[in-house]
Amino acid sequence: MPGTRSGDSEFSTEWNRGAEREDPQDEAVHPQASGPGAVSRETATAPAESGVSRETRPAWQVRTAGDLATDALDIEHHNTPLAQAAQHSVLARSGGLRRQGAPRPDATRVFVVANQKGGVGKTTSTVNVAAGLAQLGQRVLVIDLDPQGNASTALSIDHHRGVPSTYDMLVDGQPLAEVMSECADLPGLWVVPATIDLAGAEIELVSVVAREQRLARAIAAHPLVGTADEVGEDRFDYVFVDCPPSLGLLTLNALVAGREMFIPIQAEYYALEGLGQLLETVEMVRQHLNPQLTVSTILLTMYDARTRLAAGVAEEVRSHFGDQVLKTAVPRSVRVSEAPSYGQTVMTYDPASAGALSYLEAAREIASKGAPA
Repeated sequence: MPGTRSGDSEFSTEWNRGAEREDPQDEAVHPQASGPGAVSRETATAPAESGVSRETRPAWQVRTAGDLATDALDIEHHNTPLAQAAQHSVLARSGGLRRQGAPRPDATRVFVVANQKGGVGKTTSTVNVAAGLAQLGQRVLVIDLDPQGNASTALSIDHHRGVPSTYDMLVDGQPLAEVMSECADLPGLWVVPATIDLAGAEIELVSVVAREQRLARAIAAHPLVGTADEVGEDRFDYVFVDCPPSLGLLTLNALVAGREMFIPIQAEYYALEGLGQLLETVEMVRQHLNPQLTVSTILLTMYDARTRLAAGVAEEVRSHFGDQVLKTAVPRSVRVSEAPSYGQTVMTYDPASAGALSYLEAAREIASKGAPA
């Protein structure tokens, strides 16, 4: 499984093997090859029609991004963790992941990322899966509905008071298109930031007519949300709504607006209790406000393969939800935790890390599964 502890050991093993293969004693020159007419591999001339090849370039010459991308393709067939990490890092930094692409959905898919239990990796999963989809060539919109604004921080979007935000959209009725900004590090990813003003939105919305439908109407009114026939190639492929860790009016707005639920679950026992409460709320919303809402995606986060507890939680979740649970589980990763402090997702902060590889694979799974019928 990508990003597990066993994977980390494989990284070190492959690195050591590489170091052993590069031992100068292994490359000893044969006595007959040391004469005046001998030509080493490093100084051999390339054919005239091909110019100077990578193999004949002097060791001191700087490698280009094209060379690195070619190297990544060369090692593609070596299915080792080190090779996969190197390939992903090069492709992510050179834009190669976008060229690889993923199938675009026929219509905009609106995901509600919710879990009333805090600390389960909800915001982290939102921004990193969204970033992974953007790297795969999708057009993605992230709506930060958490007054803490953590998703805005991770995507390096200003979210201080005075910035157009989800508060202006929900309370003042400002159009969605006027409050979103494109992420500088990830082309194809747009963000609606959340400011501290959003903390008082639930009180201000109490007296508003159809208060639970404010977000649904804002998303539906956006000119780039819809089917391929209605909107065209410039449509958003995915909309992710990052909810606060509670089941208040803000989360209710998200549940009414969404078509699919994306639930990150920490691989610990308490997470199972919280999941039961969340599903009861989803069922109530489905019966009274949004019959189309369905739990389509469950992602196991902070997975520690060394413990029986994590394996037991994963087994129980998979036995209850089957194909709704992604095959990929995200391991505990220091890089994932460090990235927001630099205003980045782990996808751009350290593309070769176990966390980035796992989130990219999760994004591929979501894209390949397609929307529920």
